Amino acid sequence: MTDNPLLPLGQRARAAARVLATASTATKNALLHHIADGLIAAEEAILAANAEDIAEGRAAGLGENLIDRMLITPARLRGFAADTRAVAALPDPVGSEFDCRVLPNGLRVSRRRTPLGVIGVIYEARPNVTVDIAALCLKTGNAAILRGGKEIRRSNLALLEVIRAALDRVGLPQEAIQYIGDPDRSLIGHLLRLHEYVDVIIPRGGAGLHQFCRENSTIPVITGGVGICHLFVDESADQDKALRVIRNAKTQRPSVCNALDTLLVHEKIAATFLPRVVDDLTPAGVTFRADETAMDILAGRPNVQPAGPADFDTEWMSLVLGLRVVPDLDTAIAHIREHSLNHSDGILTENWSNAQRFLNEVDSSAVFVNASTRFNDGGQLGLGAEVAISTQKLHARGPMGLEELTTYKWIVLGDGHIRE
Repeated sequence: MTDNPLLPLGQRARAAARVLATASTATKNALLHHIADGLIAAEEAILAANAEDIAEGRAAGLGENLIDRMLITPARLRGFAADTRAVAALPDPVGSEFDCRVLPNGLRVSRRRTPLGVIGVIYEARPNVTVDIAALCLKTGNAAILRGGKEIRRSNLALLEVIRAALDRVGLPQEAIQYIGDPDRSLIGHLLRLHEYVDVIIPRGGAGLHQFCRENSTIPVITGGVGICHLFVDESADQDKALRVIRNAKTQRPSVCNALDTLLVHEKIAATFLPRVVDDLTPAGVTFRADETAMDILAGRPNVQPAGPADFDTEWMSLVLGLRVVPDLDTAIAHIREHSLNHSDGILTENWSNAQRFLNEVDSSAVFVNASTRFNDGGQLGLGAEVAISTQKLHARGPMGLEELTTYKWIVLGDGHIRE
């Protein structure tokens, strides 16, 4: 540990976390409003920094889907500020007590929510994550060490300047939110071994990053944010409604983890419904990877290609959609169990029995009936924002909002009680 170059960073974060843990709700809310105000006031500087990142990314040949994830527009920046204010408006979980009861011996016991402490977050080319993490961590009294992608380094530093100014304004330590700006990838490994000072690691990126963190971290890791998302259209579905949901799930923002990757269609409606899907999505630029049955139905369409061996195990993050025809609900569920990464999966149906079976048997972090997978998002589910979408099963699952950034301690109140 003594040769870890991030040791001073961890020490400062731990000291800041102790101060944050006792900050009042009023102070934390004021801090978040100062951050929101600061984002709007610093629009020119933030957009200029982001423009440099975008120009460098294009010069380096980054794809347009990644460029879109990196981009900050005036509207998106206002969205950052609005999300921060939304977090301020949410109840503060820290200090709340639950499972309160009096035991037969007169002891009063409860559990009280407390901050996790110091959270390390490793993420890629999404500057909104910087603001979301800061807002959620600060509201819950947690310090954070951030390692964003090198592609958005200038953007993140401009955002961090606003956050630090707001911390200083309310008298909280600027070290509460720290940023590893050096692009040296070896520093990720050093962060993963900072176990004396960091309480949890949250990677937000591709499967490779998640695997690296799981295999190399001496700190608990919460994984998520990688999804192969499915919708199953059964024979009873309202096809007009289904088309709207599919279009939204695939095209509203195709480069994110809750966008639709594979569409499963019941064989009884496939001959009529699949052509409607292709006709509906083709103007948006969608191309398709179809199984053998779907290819027979869609023969001759230039944007429909046979699915390859790995296509149903691919998170597309682009305007590509896998198509498979299935004979029944059992086969649809079996396909999802085999290929899903337990992120976001749904059924489009008018049969409530089928809906209930799907809800009971599909074990993803969010399961949908007649709704777009794009709703698996902290803001959309009423959490204000999210640090990540967890696909694991311990402690937190789905969008990680305020409560998921807390743990608890037992509170035991006695009156001279002793154990016999």
